[in-house]
Amino acid sequence: MKVERIFIRPPAGGLQQDMPRVRIVAGAGIEGDRYFGCHDEPGQNVTFIEAEEIEAFMADHGRPLDWSATGRNFVTRGVRLNTFVGCEFVVGAVRFVGVELCEPCLGLGEALASPDLPPAQVVRRWVRRAGLRATALTDGMVETGAPFGAA
Repeated sequence: MKVERIFIRPPAGGLQQDMPRVRIVAGAGIEGDRYFGCHDEPGQNVTFIEAEEIEAFMADHGRPLDWSATGRNFVTRGVRLNTFVGCEFVVGAVRFVGVELCEPCLGLGEALASPDLPPAQVVRRWVRRAGLRATALTDGMVETGAPFGAA
């Protein structure tokens, strides 16, 4: 169980950036990410998604693998994220709490839509598979390859 990839999207917009490591600030999220310090929605500061779900979606629809396609911050491997809602967990040396499932929205549907796959169908496919919203409880650095585990 580990972190496969880490992404941020700068506050000014633009494409997601693949990062080898990021600094986490308790209660604020990932330094440099567009949602750093935002509190408009529960757990919006840090998002996780399973690598296996991205791989399955891309394979099912004949697309090349794009780890950044869902817009989540952390891509994990070997972790059933849905089981961490309401639970504390550790990524590297940083402690988080799973706040809620990161259910798909129209933005995700539009980003992954194609002529043969309308946005609504994309959204339906990602229900209960689109990841986890979390809040950082401690400060620290997280690197690609960091272990993910129960607290």
